[in-house]
Parts: sequence; C-alpha cells; structure tokens
Amino acid sequence: MKSVNTAAVRPTNAAERDARRSRNDGAPTLEFGQRVPYDAYVHASTLHTLQRTLSGDPGEMSFLVVSQIMELYFNLLRHELAQARDHLRSDQIGPALAPLKRAALHLEGLNAAWQTLRWMTPADFNRFRDLLGEGSGFQSAMYRQVEFLLGLRTRSLIRPFKGTPEYDELTAALHRPSLWDEVIALLARHGHDLKPELLDRDVADEHEADPSVADAWVRIYRDPGPDNHLRLLGEALTEVADRFGDWRYLHLKAVQRTMGAKSGSGGSNGLAFLQRSMARPVFPELWTSRTEM
Repeated sequence: MKSVNTAAVRPTNAAERDARRSRNDGAPTLEFGQRVPYDAYVHASTLHTLQRTLSGDPGEMSFLVVSQIMELYFNLLRHELAQARDHLRSDQIGPALAPLKRAALHLEGLNAAWQTLRWMTPADFNRFRDLLGEGSGFQSAMYRQVEFLLGLRTRSLIRPFKGTPEYDELTAALHRPSLWDEVIALLARHGHDLKPELLDRDVADEHEADPSVADAWVRIYRDPGPDNHLRLLGEALTEVADRFGDWRYLHLKAVQRTMGAKSGSGGSNGLAFLQRSMARPVFPELWTSRTEM
C-alpha cells in the first residue's frame, strides 16, 4: 500500500490541538488556505473525479461506484493478508491474528456493498450493459491478487493482463508463497507430521486438500486451552474463509438476479463459471478436518 504524501499533510501534537481549541473557543477551524487538510490526506477531491459513466442512465452511477468501492476493499484485503502471511513466515502467530481479524471485518463491509445493488433487474442492467463492451469484474487484477494470497491459483487467469503493468505484478504474486503456504510451513515447524512434498512444491500451482494437513488441524483443535495459539490462528483463518465464501455466494446471486444464465461481458459463461469457482474452497483442510473433530 502506498504511503501518504507527507509533504501535503502537516503533523500536529496534543499541545497544538489544545491551543487551537482554546483559540477557536471550541469551534472548528474554518480557514486553511489552498487545501483542506482532510482532502490532503484522503484525496477525496480526486476520488470524486473517477466516476465517469458511459450512459445517461441514473442507475449506472450506482453500479460504477459500488464497483470502485469493491476495488478499494480488494486492495485493503491484500494489504491485511500480506501482513498476516509475513508474520507467519517469521513465526509470529500472535501478531498475525490482528490483520486476519481486520480482514474478516473488511470482508463484511465488502459483502454489504452487494446489498446496494439489489434494486437492479435485468432490464436495469441491460440499459447500459452493452456500453461496457468486454469489461468485466473477471478482469480485476486486485481481486486476483487476493485470490493468490488465499492460495487460489489458476495460471490462465493472468493472461488477460499480458502487456499491462499488472501482468508482472500478478506473475510475481502467482509464484510467491500464499498465506496458506505459510500456514502449512508453520505447522511443520511446530512439529506436525506433514508430507515432505507439501513443503517443496511449486507454489504457482493450486493443490488439493491434503489429509496430513487436515490431521494436523484435528490435533490442534483437540487442545482447547487459551495458550493454544495455533487453534486461535485456525479460527481467525476460518472466519476469513467463511466471509470470503459469503462474497462468492453474493456475487453469484447478484449475477443470477441481473443476468440469469447469460454469457458474461468478458466472454465467460457467467453463472456456470462462478459456480465452479465456489467449488474451490479457501484453506480446504480447515474444512475437511472438521469431519474428524
């Protein structure tokens, strides 16, 4: 995540804030010169120039803004999941829990965004859909980054980005260990007997659930003690996976509601593609292990 332009934001301290409050008699400061400090930090004036609709249909603005909100959430999720992954690589289970808990809450916000599009019928969407050309959420590079971090990898899905700056970033993300790869490595370092090949595999490929990893989680969950940090990690990961599953389901329902089984704008078979995607669980062994718990 890019850092804020500190040249445009002037830090203050408690003494300055108290002095300003005394000067203003408790009222807010109303004069700042050329730029309001809030805008210098949030860049709201820039954000509000990015909604460029293609039609005169009033509903298109909702569709565009919600799509942009979701993109911002994808970036936020990537930030949190990458933090958690890096903590686990350093054997820091406790510090990894905070970004995972934040990620689960961010997913709740992301999922709530679907609710504001529930007004859209096929007739509503069709009024501007053709103007999108081949544009599709399927082509979101940031969403692919999130999928790769969660361990959902499909090499072919980076092909639409060939020739773009995102292609190199996605290729690097595809070959970088995912959050789940680091979880498996962590389990091995904590003495759990895993298949050796799990720790020496091409991380760019997606893998099926492995029984030895599921068995490790069964053993972890048998100890309900408050100091069982691996169990706490398992629950934090489960919450992320659960909320991400909600995202996929809500996406499927939104497509079903506005398009039925029509082909997707980007050339996919729409509903059927999303149904196949839902069949690939996030952190699969956390789910298969529950049968034996």
